[in-house]
Amino acid sequence: MKTGRRDFIKASGLVTASMLVPRLLRASDLGIPATGRSLVVIQMTGGNDGLNTVIPFTNDIYYKSRPKLSIGRSEVLPLNDELGFHPSLVKLKGLFDKGDVGILNSVGYPEPNRSHFRSMDIWQTASDADQYLTTGWIGRMMEAHKAVQPHFAVELDDALSLALKGAELKGLAMRDPRSLFANASQPYMQKIGTCNSVDHEHAEVSYLHRTLAEAKQSAAYIYETSKIYSSSVAYPEHRLGQDLKTIAELIVSGSSSKVYYVSHTGYDTHVGQQNKQRNLLKQYDEAVSAFVADLKKNARFKDVLVLTFSEFGRRVEQNASGGTDHGTANNVFVMGGSLKKAGILNDTPDLTNLDQGDLRYKLDFRQVYSTILEKWMDESAEQILGKRFDPLQFI
Repeated sequence: MKTGRRDFIKASGLVTASMLVPRLLRASDLGIPATGRSLVVIQMTGGNDGLNTVIPFTNDIYYKSRPKLSIGRSEVLPLNDELGFHPSLVKLKGLFDKGDVGILNSVGYPEPNRSHFRSMDIWQTASDADQYLTTGWIGRMMEAHKAVQPHFAVELDDALSLALKGAELKGLAMRDPRSLFANASQPYMQKIGTCNSVDHEHAEVSYLHRTLAEAKQSAAYIYETSKIYSSSVAYPEHRLGQDLKTIAELIVSGSSSKVYYVSHTGYDTHVGQQNKQRNLLKQYDEAVSAFVADLKKNARFKDVLVLTFSEFGRRVEQNASGGTDHGTANNVFVMGGSLKKAGILNDTPDLTNLDQGDLRYKLDFRQVYSTILEKWMDESAEQILGKRFDPLQFI
């Protein structure tokens, strides 16, 4: 089978960054235990307003800065004497009270960037603010681990984020196991899978033939694994709920995937923030609580660590449009059944010492990554991040 490069790409609807992956082996071939640890990353895309998520409800500066947008003291769900959850996070509050949730305040990086795209690139690549990397921290972890299967890291989306892209090895993006398998089972893909010829004239074409065939194998593995366990837990019908249901089913089924990545979008709340954020946080609360209940029901919560972050927080003062503009430092949530420390893990955000109206960061986000890499994934954080960042003590 010999095809011109342009015709080949046009004919194949599966040639995406997520499919350009190297050789795949089954979990049994790799000797990976089905009950190993997993990392689940939830990205709040758009810049979640951390001050209205974990609220400094005893701080007068907060209320003066947000006369219309602040959450009233009587509505806040208290976590300690200074901080409390947004009222939409009722179920998360229950998990917090059980010791399943840790909150890190004022997480950011030096010389913060307020562009969505650039700040997200910084978080996903673990770069300095003035450093431009083309590989993600999870992609580099895959390569340091010497993973050979793309589904070591799976993203629940149509395209792969930079976070899951290594120099040679990339994770796998999918909307759900069934649609991934259906696409990979199309007649055109079946024909590619039987093609073993090498096109020396068009090396790129040969590479695409090979990687698409291997993606087909990966799709079959994910699909077959997903059929082992079908959750009976009631998940919300919205996208985040269904994504976390898919992840729970794969984890409980014993998938060899070690990292799962999902985005919850809509947090860029310049206008009309109150209703938007209330609804988004309610979705997050519903989805995460169902996910934890599912894992606990199947005795897997101790093997899972959940990281929730956003590319930046919002400014301390409200704007004139009933919202908040791009800020800097923000809170980060960690969740799991094996936390060594839970609750409020560091100091309350300092509203008396701002940087041009924004919170100053107190923890570098790469300290969070370093902690996860070294203490949860058993990898060399310094090798993957390019320099040493002192790990924290939550695991």
